[in-house]
Order: sequence, then C-alpha cells, then structure tokens
Amino acid sequence: MSAHIDGSAERRPTGGILALSMPYQVVAAVALASLAVLAGLHLAMVFLHVAPSNTITKQHGQAVDDWIYPEFEQNWKLFAPNPLQQNVSVQVRAEVTGADGARRTTGWIDLTAQDVEDIRGNVFPSHTQQNQLRRAIDWYGNAHDDEGRPKGMRGRLSEEYMRRIVLTRIEGPGARADVGGTVERIQLRRTVTPVASPHWSTEKRSTQPSSRLMPWWEITDADRSRTETSR
Repeated sequence: MSAHIDGSAERRPTGGILALSMPYQVVAAVALASLAVLAGLHLAMVFLHVAPSNTITKQHGQAVDDWIYPEFEQNWKLFAPNPLQQNVSVQVRAEVTGADGARRTTGWIDLTAQDVEDIRGNVFPSHTQQNQLRRAIDWYGNAHDDEGRPKGMRGRLSEEYMRRIVLTRIEGPGARADVGGTVERIQLRRTVTPVASPHWSTEKRSTQPSSRLMPWWEITDADRSRTETSR
C-alpha cells in the first residue's frame, strides 16, 4: 500500500459515487446522465405544450401532444391566462329497464347541480367534486370535431370516460340520482351560459344559454364492470 510523505495511508472516499468501484461508478454516472436528459426533455415538452404557438410546435406539435397526453396534460397556457367566462352545465337522461321489464326514458338530471350542491358550504371540497365532471366534458369537447365525431383514440376514450362517470351517478347503490332500474342508454346535454359583464364594464355580452345534445350511447358490460370496481 502506498503512503503519503507524512506516513498516512491513502484512503478511499467513504461516501458518494467515488466510494464505488470503477465499474459501478460508470454505471451510476450513465444512469444519472440518462435521468438528467429525460428530465430536460420532459421540461422542454411541457414548456412547448403551454407556450404560445411557435415554429417548433407547428412542425412537431403531434410529437409534443403524444408526450403530454394523457398523463401530463396541462389546462393552462403560458403568458396567456384565459379565465372561464361561462358556466357549463351537464345534464343526462337515460333509457332504463325496470324490475317489471318495462323500458322508459327518464327526465333530464342535472349532474353539475349535484357537484354545486356538494361544494357549496363545504370548506374542503374534494378534487372530484370540483373538477371531475368539468374536466371530463372539456376533454370530450376537445377530442371531437364540430360534427361530434371522435378524433381518433382520444375521442373514443373520452366517450367511455363520460359514460362511466355518469353511470356511477344514476345507477345502483350510492348513486346520487338512482333511476330505479338498469340503464340501457344515456344521452348528455351540455348547456353553456355566458357570465354577465360586471356593472362597471362597458362590454355588452349576451347571457342567453345555448345547449348541445350528444348522441345516445349504449351502456356496455365493460362500462358497468368498471364502475362497480371503482365504487
């Protein structure tokens, strides 16, 4: 063993990467470098997603979306805040088969009103009460074209997600508005009411609500099994 001039033995570091043998140092360095590259790539993708439209996003927008959706979705834009200026309400009606085998159609059930009732007066409302239905209907709208056709897989997934959210609210034990039978089909209606301008503003804005009907959706066994699992 070599020794320093003062006679003390050369010592190996006792902490950090330098305490490892050379092969392990190389592996650890490669792993850390890979994580750094991955973190940098993720931050760059998120920045491009929330940034205003630019040359990169115009050329590689699909690659950015594929990276972000659905796990890292952001609902805000950098440098361009856009607070909601409208109230969105979601209602549902259903075709139901009762215990006697008769089939009937329910009236419209206001799902948004259920959330409002849960939130009002609640000091700590849950994230589900505040955002689940609102984000789901936003996702559905963004994943369909103006004719209501789904835009690929995301559109079909948004339909499945909406069906299952609604089913937990209108069928079976624990449902907020149990329709008293087996739900065969559902139809959603989205009503948008613009918020009136403040009294001090000179802006003239119509507050006339507008509604949009979605197609009737068949409830599948997969929908029912998923909702039973989530309860």
